[in-house]
Amino acid sequence: MTIQRQKSKRLLAVAIGLAMASSVPAITWAQSSDATIRGQGPADVDVVAKNTATGATRRTHTDKGGSYALVGLPPGTYQVNAGPGTERTVTVTVASVFTLNLTPQQAAAATPAEANAKELGTISVSATTLQEVKTSEVGSLVSLRQIETTPAASRNFLEFADTVPGMVFTRDSNGNTSLRSGAQASSNINVYIDGVGQKNYVLPGGVTGQNNSQGNPFPQLAIAEYKVITSNYKAEYDQLSSAAVTAETKSGTNEFHGDVFGSFTNTAMRAKTPSEVADAKKAASHEKDYGFDFGGPILKDQAHFYIAYEGKEFNSPIAVSPQGDSTLWPKLPQSVQNEFGPANLPFKENNWFGKVDWEPTDRDRIEVSGKYRNENAISGIGSNSTANSALNTHNTDKRFDIRWDHSTDSWFNRLQATYEDAVYNPSPIETGYGAAYAQYNNQNQLIINDGSSPLSFQNKGQKGPAISDDFTLNDVQWHGDHVIKMGVKFKSVKLTAQDAGDTNALYTYAVGPNGTESMPYKVQFGNPTPGQSPVATSRDKQFGTYIQDDWQVDDHWTFNLGVRWDYEETPSYLNYVTPAGVVAAFNSQDPNAPAGQTYAQTLAKGGVNINDYISTGNNRKAKKNEIQPRIGFSNDLFGDEEHVIFGGWGRSYDRNLYESLQVEQTKSVLSQPTLFFNTPLVPCAAGPTCLAWNPAYLSIPALQALVANSNAGKEVDMVNNNLKAPYSDQLSIGMRNKIGEWNTSVAFVNIKSHDGIVYTLGNRYPDGSFWKNGSQPWSYGIPGYGSLIIGNSGLKTKTNQFLISAEKPYTVDSHWSASFAYTYTNAVQNNDNNDPTDQYAFDFSKIGSYPFTNAGVAKHRLVATGSLDGPWGFVFGAKLTLATPIPDLNLACYGLPATGVENGSVNGAGCQSVSIRPPGEGRFLVGGKVFGYRDLDLQATKNFKIWGNFNGYVRIDLLNAFNWNNYKEYVENWGSNGVLNSRAVIYNPVGDITGYPRTLKVTAGINF
Repeated sequence: MTIQRQKSKRLLAVAIGLAMASSVPAITWAQSSDATIRGQGPADVDVVAKNTATGATRRTHTDKGGSYALVGLPPGTYQVNAGPGTERTVTVTVASVFTLNLTPQQAAAATPAEANAKELGTISVSATTLQEVKTSEVGSLVSLRQIETTPAASRNFLEFADTVPGMVFTRDSNGNTSLRSGAQASSNINVYIDGVGQKNYVLPGGVTGQNNSQGNPFPQLAIAEYKVITSNYKAEYDQLSSAAVTAETKSGTNEFHGDVFGSFTNTAMRAKTPSEVADAKKAASHEKDYGFDFGGPILKDQAHFYIAYEGKEFNSPIAVSPQGDSTLWPKLPQSVQNEFGPANLPFKENNWFGKVDWEPTDRDRIEVSGKYRNENAISGIGSNSTANSALNTHNTDKRFDIRWDHSTDSWFNRLQATYEDAVYNPSPIETGYGAAYAQYNNQNQLIINDGSSPLSFQNKGQKGPAISDDFTLNDVQWHGDHVIKMGVKFKSVKLTAQDAGDTNALYTYAVGPNGTESMPYKVQFGNPTPGQSPVATSRDKQFGTYIQDDWQVDDHWTFNLGVRWDYEETPSYLNYVTPAGVVAAFNSQDPNAPAGQTYAQTLAKGGVNINDYISTGNNRKAKKNEIQPRIGFSNDLFGDEEHVIFGGWGRSYDRNLYESLQVEQTKSVLSQPTLFFNTPLVPCAAGPTCLAWNPAYLSIPALQALVANSNAGKEVDMVNNNLKAPYSDQLSIGMRNKIGEWNTSVAFVNIKSHDGIVYTLGNRYPDGSFWKNGSQPWSYGIPGYGSLIIGNSGLKTKTNQFLISAEKPYTVDSHWSASFAYTYTNAVQNNDNNDPTDQYAFDFSKIGSYPFTNAGVAKHRLVATGSLDGPWGFVFGAKLTLATPIPDLNLACYGLPATGVENGSVNGAGCQSVSIRPPGEGRFLVGGKVFGYRDLDLQATKNFKIWGNFNGYVRIDLLNAFNWNNYKEYVENWGSNGVLNSRAVIYNPVGDITGYPRTLKVTAGINF
């Protein structure tokens, strides 16, 4: 009878799972970094959990029904007991909630197959790693075992996040890394380290220091483990609309432990890149990573310390290559074509972390930590940029954190104070004037940069303190057991942005079928306003509060109910006053219109109400409506945690980057005027901003003299007075199953993001139109000024995903582990830009006119990993990544009629907004050429004993073992005579690649 019931359970679970697979990864509701254990035990007794490594103790009391909850547990291994016969040794992981029933029968039933051996002094115990299943978050854990055994190209701990379905970690051809989820940009994620968000409020990248950086956000040695939550996170997670990554750092223990390592690869240890093969020479390169960590007791069972350092030195190969219409590349000047081919990008970073913890009582824990990151890099070379465009970038990130945890039997409180100071400061290596080359029939399409613009000099950062308090009630009973958490956070951070310098001018030349014009059609240069600072600052005030209830109704049903509210004040936006001269210009005669028609009236004819953008200093209000309900459920079908259905819906608000808001202020103080020159390929009507070319203008002082005592050519950027914060709505439904030693999950996720900020061209022709004879009104700007650029909330994405995962966790008894993460993505966006962080869209008159096209993500992606304990102290690891091609999003000009009307995906110039996937470039085992990305990485580690407690290891990583070329760049040949080429987009076989060519990396280290 029992066997038959078990068969019925399995058959029912499989049937439900198969039914949902056609419409539905692991999911988790949890604290920001700590773990919670809840369950049943004897009634009215103490439950005590003692950390086996540090001696830290937590305690609570069961109620009359035997229910208990231990909250605020730092991840680790604990001996948990509720009296004689109930003792269990378990391992809990970061930001997770676990069920552990402490009855004598269940304690005795813990099986060795679930256990991992732990050494406690001279005593060996078995610790069961608890699995979180009764949650509604969509996500999964990245364990220390995975971090240590999975082959890796870098020391960036986020590299392992792509083992979670829905996540993509990318290393571009410049060596810069990024992490994103779905169709949203990397800016929309947030990373929490020890519960503290690392959000970048000024620049893209999601995390401070990660904008255009080869560096690592944190020393990998210091990361114990982390969890990735792709959607439906709890109410305590703030300032994100995409994925959350929550990591726990290592701490000192009651024993002294340390590591020291170094890794190395160079030119001789890698294959040639495609551009090096074509150029018949190899650019010199090397990569070095090195570091150490050390920790131990200050006072046994009470106080500990930990310190980690990692450094890296890179000299990475890069390919200089053009973009856009490939038929025009041979028409570039020969001196520019000579710049194509291999180049180098040097980089150096130092990354420090330190932490001290103290537990004066078994009810209190105080923790102090600090981080310092410093890096220098040469960047800005590669895709459509020659070495003459190079930047010297200095990047620093400092953080300090202190927190006090206090617990009783029925509640837990965390008071936390933080301070941050991050600076990003690129500057051009070459000053003076440089050249850029653009398509004659689509001036928005840059072919190649051969110099630096005034925008190359920047100084951006954030600095300031924050304080938060989180209070948890863990002993509330009402129709089940509740763990109720509520919190409040206040942050005052100074945001800084300098957007340009005045030492560079960039002249743009049109490239046509017959060659490159001898004179530029436009120039952009810096023109400072005397006596005014070019740096915009704002003391940003952020306030957030939330409440969430993890309600366990019974052994089957758990509900996760939460809501949060955020409020932000950015004074430089709210209090900004549009200059009186600009306002007067709008209300003045449009020089190109009939008498009596002001420029404001011209704009109104074109659908632009300039009053929506003119700020008086008191007509902008901070939004108070950022209410974010987050609800979820899980149903344990048979009460045994083996078959769980879950689902949820929630809303989450992100922040508008200060880089997007500050342009109103900085453009008016240190303007970057754009002057046009009348040329055969790009004609313009004579006026203050359209001049006849004179070679004397090849001088920055001469250019500045043209606009002296005037605003001619001075770009005016304006932001909508009703600007909204970007947000996403997230819906998910799925099922998790435990099948033998395997944990499997299948989920369907729908995410819609709204209100991303975007800038469009505000200029209009006198009759209000945006198109005339296939041209845009770039030279019809504000009277006496330059172009009008307007910012609105309008970017959107729509994403549907199927997320499927299967994991066999590592155990000492089995000696192996494996994981599979498959993602199917169907996503669209209302923009035709390959760079999701680019905030400018000039191909249509407004963002609402852009069609929804396929977003720049792969439809199919599979990541598989495995590790194996071999003989003689060897450990082997492998990682396979396969993905279909990413589409090229661009504006295709192939001879359609220039009607002057925007019709669907075709703009007034007869160019079409397209998203075209190039043909795949290779096979894997069987099948056709369907892949856009293929990578097989392998590693082998030999561990050996040196002396006493000192052990050594040597590791070899073979990256991209089959030397697959994962092309990044496209060759575009759109077609002609109104007929789109059947192979309009293919990969550039001599361009840059994503990731690495086949590379051998050697690492050696000592630990004790």
